[in-house]
Amino acid sequence: MTEENQDIITLEDEEGTEHQFSVLDIIEVEQKEYAILLPVEEDEEDDEAIILRIDTDDSGNEVLHSIEEDDEWEKVAAAWESKISEEDA
Repeated sequence: MTEENQDIITLEDEEGTEHQFSVLDIIEVEQKEYAILLPVEEDEEDDEAIILRIDTDDSGNEVLHSIEEDDEWEKVAAAWESKISEEDA
C-alpha cells in the first residue's frame, strides 16, 4: 500500500458485492499499520471513514482485516482523530 491520499481500492463484502473506497491515510499504532478508508459511492449519506488493519499473508501480500477487539479499534480511532486535529490546527 502506498500513502497517497488519492488511492482507490475495491473491497468485496460477505455477499460478494464490490465497494470502492478512497484511502485517506495509512497510520501506525503500536507497530501495526491501519488503513483509513472512505466509501466512494455517491449514495453514501454518512461519510464515515472505516478503519482496517493491514496484515501480511503467508505469500507476503498485504491484506486488510476488520478490527475485532474494541480496545484496538478505540486506540486506532483515537490516533486518527488526534492526527486530524493536529492537521486542522
